[in-house]
Amino acid sequence: MEEAPKSLNFIEHIVEEDLKTGFPKEKLRFRFPPEPNGYLHIGHASSICLNFGLGLNYDSPVNLRFDDTNPAKEEQEYVDAIKEDVRWLGYQWDKECYASDYFQQLYDWAIMLINKGLAYVDSQSSEEMAKQKGTPTEPGTNSPFRNRSITENLELFDKMKQGDFEEGSHVLRAKIDMKSSNMLMRDPIIYRILHRAHHRTNTAWCIYPMYDWAHGESDYIEQVSHSFCTLEFAMHRELYDWFLDQVYDDGKVRPKQREFARRNFSHTVVSKRKLLQLVESGIVTGWDDPRMPTISGLRRRGYTAESIRNFVDTIGIAKRDNVVDVSLLEFHVREHLNKVSPRVMAVLNPVKVVITNYPEGQVEWLDAENNPEDEAAGNREVPFSRELFIEKEDFREEANKKFFRLKLGGEVRLKNGYIIKAESCTKDTDGNIMEIQCTYDPKSKSGSGTEESLRRVKGTLHWVSIEHAVPAEVRIYDRLFLDETPDAYKDRDFMEFINSNSLKTVTGYVEPSLKSSKVGDKFQFQRLGYFNIDLDSTPENMVFNKTVGLRDTWAKMQKKN
Repeated sequence: MEEAPKSLNFIEHIVEEDLKTGFPKEKLRFRFPPEPNGYLHIGHASSICLNFGLGLNYDSPVNLRFDDTNPAKEEQEYVDAIKEDVRWLGYQWDKECYASDYFQQLYDWAIMLINKGLAYVDSQSSEEMAKQKGTPTEPGTNSPFRNRSITENLELFDKMKQGDFEEGSHVLRAKIDMKSSNMLMRDPIIYRILHRAHHRTNTAWCIYPMYDWAHGESDYIEQVSHSFCTLEFAMHRELYDWFLDQVYDDGKVRPKQREFARRNFSHTVVSKRKLLQLVESGIVTGWDDPRMPTISGLRRRGYTAESIRNFVDTIGIAKRDNVVDVSLLEFHVREHLNKVSPRVMAVLNPVKVVITNYPEGQVEWLDAENNPEDEAAGNREVPFSRELFIEKEDFREEANKKFFRLKLGGEVRLKNGYIIKAESCTKDTDGNIMEIQCTYDPKSKSGSGTEESLRRVKGTLHWVSIEHAVPAEVRIYDRLFLDETPDAYKDRDFMEFINSNSLKTVTGYVEPSLKSSKVGDKFQFQRLGYFNIDLDSTPENMVFNKTVGLRDTWAKMQKKN
């Protein structure tokens, strides 16, 4: 039976309608236009997948363009991180572009506006300009400098460019309509003075274009056919089109701006300013801290590019802003890691088990399946000996019938190994269990085919041989914020909702097969969750990050609360 064709989202409908009404398919061009003033986050993934996905669907080029118009906040570090994130998500751009590539053209067009009487140098303070701009219900009033002569405007603008004036002393404004119902059309600023070195042009410029001026004109220079952005730019569309009207040539493609809803996510923030605050305040260790919603943070935590792409595909493209439960993202990474991650054994909260009737000094190498979801993953050998570690919570001296793990007088199967029975335990002076003495059934070895090996016991435990165990630092992560919408309160700071227990570090023990693993390798620690090897890991000190648990325990906790 053939699969039903996938329905188009409203953005795809826009492109399809344009093609039906005569727009040449070969002139389709899309772009992803990040500002290099921070690291990309999970919200940007929707835009990346949308634009590059359109490029793949229509076999059309996609530009990666950095809207680098504010040297006060932009850095080469951010440019490099953005490029790495886009590549990691599985996409490749046609052209690597920068708004700064067009500074001279943008300046020339600004001169043209002045000569047409459509731009002027305003010498008011920012406070004065804000007052005369009016309100959404009251029209603005003209600047006292609005009717400066073309000659005076050209002279002042040239001096601004030469660096003759202090920051804030003058701006260049478009002359549009101070009575417009759209306040963005009330003589918007085109250029401001900034005596800052730019990460690409250094100190060649003392004036920098505003985002609204540079963005649409850059689309036009690059001949982008469809310029998709989030809903907060919907009111900017009128200005986007007005600026294009001033430079548009009938023989070229005229970009079309359309908007889609941004995605907010539960228990996190996606404002770059707020993410930077988390970094600078030391709440997290950096932009790539595994608790951060940045793409680099998710990558470091062990998320896969495929899981993020699947997540973005699931939530789709919407016309209204909404909050997506981050548990859905966790579902997708859990689903993908289940398919691709080798199963290994690790103990994170160890207690010693001694199998008293197992020969001292003997070591067996047991056969273990790497991944039941992947036949090609093969098998490995795991060492078994007289002394083992198991999880403390897997043993109780006394327990009811619903406790299917190890208890005194009870039996469990050791994964890939034998059936053991707890006979006694040793405690310290505070009553803490230090050692569990067990016996094993020598004929119960998993996969041996004996009658004893086929005997059913209700519990199966993971374990590691103490003699062969590799100590490792294991970082257990939880939600960074306790509140579902930490930045939704007008009267409270989002930092009030920081989860002080978002990171717990323990010393665990892993099976020796992991010694040869490298940074980024992913595993399922059986019965515990999915983990990967962190950047901080060394051969002498292995470091693992917990990516996600085997089940959505957070949702259960929230429901219980």
